[in-house]
Amino acid sequence: MSKHINIALVGNPNCGKTSLFNVLTGLNQKVGNFPGVTVDKKSGIFQLDDGATVNLVDLPGTYSLYPRREDEWVAYSVLMQQDPQVQPEMVVLVADASNLKRNLLFASQIIDLKIPVVIGLTMMDIAKSKGIHINVQDLERELGVPIIPINPRKNKGISALKKTISQTANQLYKAPARDFIPNAELANAAITDVKKLYPEVSDYKAIHFLINHESLNTIPADKQQLIESIEEKHKFNHTKTQAEEILQRYQKIESVLKQTVTAPSPLERKLKTDRIDNLLLHRFWGYAILLGVLFLMFQAVFWLAEYPMNFIDWAFGSISDTVSRALPEAWWSDLIVNGLIAGLGGIVIFVPQIVILFGLITILEDTGYMARISFLTDKLMRKVGLNGKSVMPMISGFACAVPAIMSARNIESKKERLLTILVTPLMSCSARLPVYAILIALVIPNTYIWGFISLKGLVMTGLYLLGLVSALVISYIAKFFIKIQEKSYFILELPVYRAPRWKNVLVTMYEKAKIFVVEAGRVILVISLILWALSSYGPGDRMEKVEEEYAAKIEAQPENADELDREMHTALLQNSYAGIVGQSIEPFIRPLGYDWKIGIALITSFAAREVFVGTMATLYSVEGGDDADETTLTEKMHAAVHSDGTKVYTLATGLSLMVFYVFAMQCMSTLAIVKRETKSWKWPMIQLVYMTALAYLFSLLVYNLFS
Repeated sequence: MSKHINIALVGNPNCGKTSLFNVLTGLNQKVGNFPGVTVDKKSGIFQLDDGATVNLVDLPGTYSLYPRREDEWVAYSVLMQQDPQVQPEMVVLVADASNLKRNLLFASQIIDLKIPVVIGLTMMDIAKSKGIHINVQDLERELGVPIIPINPRKNKGISALKKTISQTANQLYKAPARDFIPNAELANAAITDVKKLYPEVSDYKAIHFLINHESLNTIPADKQQLIESIEEKHKFNHTKTQAEEILQRYQKIESVLKQTVTAPSPLERKLKTDRIDNLLLHRFWGYAILLGVLFLMFQAVFWLAEYPMNFIDWAFGSISDTVSRALPEAWWSDLIVNGLIAGLGGIVIFVPQIVILFGLITILEDTGYMARISFLTDKLMRKVGLNGKSVMPMISGFACAVPAIMSARNIESKKERLLTILVTPLMSCSARLPVYAILIALVIPNTYIWGFISLKGLVMTGLYLLGLVSALVISYIAKFFIKIQEKSYFILELPVYRAPRWKNVLVTMYEKAKIFVVEAGRVILVISLILWALSSYGPGDRMEKVEEEYAAKIEAQPENADELDREMHTALLQNSYAGIVGQSIEPFIRPLGYDWKIGIALITSFAAREVFVGTMATLYSVEGGDDADETTLTEKMHAAVHSDGTKVYTLATGLSLMVFYVFAMQCMSTLAIVKRETKSWKWPMIQLVYMTALAYLFSLLVYNLFS
């Protein structure tokens, strides 16, 4: 029977922890939430050489065992072994060799908890470039735990790390008997009394029970009272004890570093990272470069995705045509062609654009530039009621609002966090991308400015900027209505610049494509099939009357059979359940330039915005008749006309619809996560109302301007 080992992966932010997690677990990862909180729980499995299976839990990055934010409390609870869901038998701690003093503070605290620890020393190449030399063997001796130099980006040291993990699991390495600092001297009498309640805990863990027992929910009420009485009995001072501990740790760390590390004077030479920052964080050029990077990112989404999208569009058209000709004429064959294949085509065609967008965002994060974006925008963000840390959730919102809103928990100020949550859904997520793409293809000409700047790419950039600017304006207005008085500070560590890890980029692209196809695709496909049924059947004998009417017309005018057949399918769709619903809301959306088919798509989009494309694919396939399978969705929509013969998708209608999707809150998942984060239905309802109102008003304005 193979052995199972539970390991917690910990470290300071930007130390290379995520890189190591990805290298060790590969694609064997899953993401959930820690029970009771909205903090990401990343876990994965990998095998050791001795056959043991490791369940690795990636804990949120933290600088010390004194938590402030929700995610730090999660890591703290696990390390204190107070989380019943996650019980690590060992800790793998990732430490940045180029910033060893700060990383050793956290390392020394975990060592004193007496959990078996293996340290993975990253950034050795950066330390070397700074002229820092670390004697790893001496450092091992001073800390009393195994230390393995690793480079996850280049897959170096991973085998040695796995071997050391295996040896530690087999108790060849144990937690050091001696404390890093004399913890017992910090509060000897109080620690002794706590250890009478918990004989198995270390002196340092006893200190943390005294400091944070009220926040550790797994401690029973009777023991909570006993610990409280110990505090009162010995006049235990939280602040003084914590301050003395940190001071002693840094004094000991200084001593350890003197014996194990040689480093040049910090003024000896200017680092390459500093020279790059002089340009990228410049008060003028920094913003110009930022706008250029975002512009190129959205241009690339069109440049790189055009050919695979055209191929997929053609392929599904050919498949639909072939299957339609091969199957007999029956309701089930119509379901396969106009429901299943049309729905699948609406999903797969946008995978290239989504993959490219996520790949580019991952490259920005990997290189260290994403943190610079936060730094650059802090001044602007503060003017509208946010801070620099709001940028990360907002940029993440370009991918998906759900994890973006969850990541806002890193913002310490409650007011700034709430404002960030309220405006993040205005950022154009990847679900809007399929809608933008098909509408831009319909109404924006395929022209290039100066021979290389795509007009379609410019419109796409404009839509994303519209969402961003609107978010800032709404935040500026909302800050006057949210009455939370709280000072905030912006402290951010800027990581060094690195070349992107292409394997990590490819894994991310694969994972996002998989999530889109499986998760979003499932919703799109189900709605496409339901919509096919609603579009193919109607109440009473209305559908039969239409068929009989047009059968008589075709018999009387056989020379016009093809045209009458198309008219019949349009009439059938209008008399279907879907058609009746669409026509009932048409009076409300007609001022925006929309017909009843677009109305149906607006309703179905509330399940997921990207369903718009699947809805259009199903409606136009059902309406199109037997020859519709030979044309692509874009061609069908381009040919669509109103009852008076005017085109449905004019420039005014297309732009109005794009603007509607920029503003509209059409995502049930986002509303649910906002409720969960704010613990109230008040804020998601406010979002739904204000975003829907903005969508209608701005779409009306755009339609009238361009009509």
